[in-house]
Amino acid sequence: MNRTKYLLLAALAALLVLVLFSYNSMTSNIFSNPKAPTAARIPYGPGEFQFGDLRLPDKSKIQNPKSKIPVVVVVHGGFWREAYDLEHIGPACAALTAQGVATWSIEYRRIGNEGGGWPGTFLDVAAALDYLRELAPKYNLDLERVVVIGHSAGGHLALWLAGRARIPEGDPLYTPSPLPVKGVVSLAGVADLRHGWELKLSSNVVEEFLGGAPDDVPGRYATGSPRELLPLGVPQVLIHGTNDGNVPYEISRRYYLAAIAAGDNVELITLEGAGHFEVIDPQSAEWKKVVEAVLRAIN
Repeated sequence: MNRTKYLLLAALAALLVLVLFSYNSMTSNIFSNPKAPTAARIPYGPGEFQFGDLRLPDKSKIQNPKSKIPVVVVVHGGFWREAYDLEHIGPACAALTAQGVATWSIEYRRIGNEGGGWPGTFLDVAAALDYLRELAPKYNLDLERVVVIGHSAGGHLALWLAGRARIPEGDPLYTPSPLPVKGVVSLAGVADLRHGWELKLSSNVVEEFLGGAPDDVPGRYATGSPRELLPLGVPQVLIHGTNDGNVPYEISRRYYLAAIAAGDNVELITLEGAGHFEVIDPQSAEWKKVVEAVLRAIN
């Protein structure tokens, strides 16, 4: 074996160790948490990945048992890839439900699933949100108090759901009469797809997700990126750690400044020293900030 081949193999081995270490660091907390119990797994469409987990609060947690129950729609992350499903965010949903709200944790087609990516992923989360109209009568849900929360790629989708009413008729992502939301909370979200593409996040996953670079498919960035839909016209809270190695804090900061300039009601909560997963870990010190933001958005 010549020296060049040896150095190449050594570099690949080192990279593999780094990847495995990073993965094990994640799975030692969020991804290894026990699965949270779910009230009901309900399909919102005919596809394999078109379902959601509905959790309802204990009646003792509801201030007025006769009143309708506010709903938090939860969109999980994973860089829009099939490797990551909604199970890892279950404990966060259960912790929110313990606060006296219903949670509707939605699954959707992702990159690697048939029909995932653009436009299928967008259309799935839109259909899942609108399906609350079907669930509300049966489960006494309050459609006047619906808040969307999302983590990472789910943060992108949560912001997009809040702003999709601005998508013009005729666009592939257009849906008539989208269900209005009262507010949105983005947790380490990819709020700006163009900026995410510039940063080449996760091996340039944004280009894979949308099927091209901004110059190749400008229309997809225009109606698929929350940054380009501003102003959303919905109160927004962005929560992001300054030590996030997956989705840099800078993405939320830049989006915040753009949203303020566009006239939106938006708040940026900076978590000094926090990484990417603390915001969905009910055992973390940062979790309290998430709960406070969600309850403020509802009330």
